[in-house]
Order: sequence, then C-alpha cells, then structure tokens
Amino acid sequence: MSTQTMAQNVDFHCHLDLYSDHVAAVKYREDQKVFTLAVTTTPKAFPRNRELCEGLKYVRAAVGLHPQLVGERAHELSVWKEYEASTRYVGEVGLDAGRRFYPTFDQQKEIFAEILATCAMRGDKILSVHSVRCAKVVLDTIESKLPIGRGRVVLHWFTGSPSEARRAVELGCYFSVNERMFEIERTRKLVSSLPRSRILTETDGPFAERVETPTRPMGVDRAVGDLATAFDLDREEMRALILQNLKDLIS
Repeated sequence: MSTQTMAQNVDFHCHLDLYSDHVAAVKYREDQKVFTLAVTTTPKAFPRNRELCEGLKYVRAAVGLHPQLVGERAHELSVWKEYEASTRYVGEVGLDAGRRFYPTFDQQKEIFAEILATCAMRGDKILSVHSVRCAKVVLDTIESKLPIGRGRVVLHWFTGSPSEARRAVELGCYFSVNERMFEIERTRKLVSSLPRSRILTETDGPFAERVETPTRPMGVDRAVGDLATAFDLDREEMRALILQNLKDLIS
C-alpha cells in the first residue's frame, strides 16, 4: 500500500523545525501517520530536516527560502540551489507584499523567479508557495517561469480574490487550507468556492497555533471539519477526499 493511502491526515505546510523539540515533533507526526510537508524558512535549515526525515513514511523535508527573509538572506539562493536537487519538495517560497516586507519586494521577485525557473528545469518539483497581498504577481510569475507540466504548486494560506483563485486553478494549482482561514467570512467563502479536487489541509504550525509555546504540532481535525461543512460532506468523506488529492498531487 502506498504511503499516501496509509496516512491518516495531511499537513502540507508545517514548520517542524521551529518547535521547541524538533526531533519529537517529527516523531509525533510519523507516529500519528500524518503526511507532513516539513517546510523550511532558510535553506541552511534543510540538512537537519532531511536527516530527521530520512527513511520515514509520512514526513517529507522541503527546502525553502522564505520571502520575508530575502532582505537578509538573498545570498542563500546559492545554498538553496545546492540542496534542491536532493528533494522533490520546495517550500516555503513565494512573495510577501505586506507593509513590513514590501521594501524587499523587487528582490523577492527576482529570487522567486529564479527558484521557479530552476524547478522548471527539474520538471517534477512540488512547491508550497506564500502569496501575501500579491496573488496576481505570484500567479504571473508561476505562469511565466513554471509552465504547466513542469512542476506543481500548492498555494499556502491563499487569500487572493475569487478571480485570482480561478486563475490559480487554471494554472493547475492546489490550495492548502488551515482552520484559521475559516475565521474570516471572506476567506471562508473563498475556500468554499475552490474545486474540492484541489484541496489539501495544513496547520502552518507553529505560527497558527492557539497556544503561546506549542510543544508539538497541532492536528488538522478542525480544518477537516470546516472543509466538510463547506463542501457538504461528512468528516470521513472529506478526509478521504484530501488523501486522494494528495495522491493525485504527488503521483
């Protein structure tokens, strides 16, 4: 039986290395049979993540260069390129046009375009992509640098407009959804409008945690329940659909 069909849940965006006990966080996810994409904010964090995920069934290590860190870590693009060949998974990458990070936006765009172009050359990468206040630019860059069939994008915590969501679907994108997205009516409606065949769950832990000092990753049960309500399915039907979507994504 394949890994994804044996999994009990999916967390396609979690910062396991930012928990107080990285080793325990990885072990917990493996023991709980949660297919987890362990994203990194800097490529220098990737080797330790890869080491802890080696030989595991359910946890995958992704190599990232977070857009919020580009201002101080743009030089690490060369490190990202050094490691990307050793994993199919890339994340967290993307763009952030929030007020605090907008001063580096032009630099972010250069880095993101180079990452996508590199992934396109490889042809089989799966990316977890950040797109705060700049969905159009993110989608423009995906369209120009990562043609359909040369990689797959999962838009993490997507908050773009309905028209941008439709465009993302046309570009082949998936969406990873966490429980916090259901707290705002606009985002809740957006999630409900997405094709159910493109939905995955995420936690974005520990950033989206409800406790100040989390010791282990939270589950995705609330997100599964919220999605089940949104799509008029029962919880187990929704869980099975998410696992099927994962299978389709990584096959």
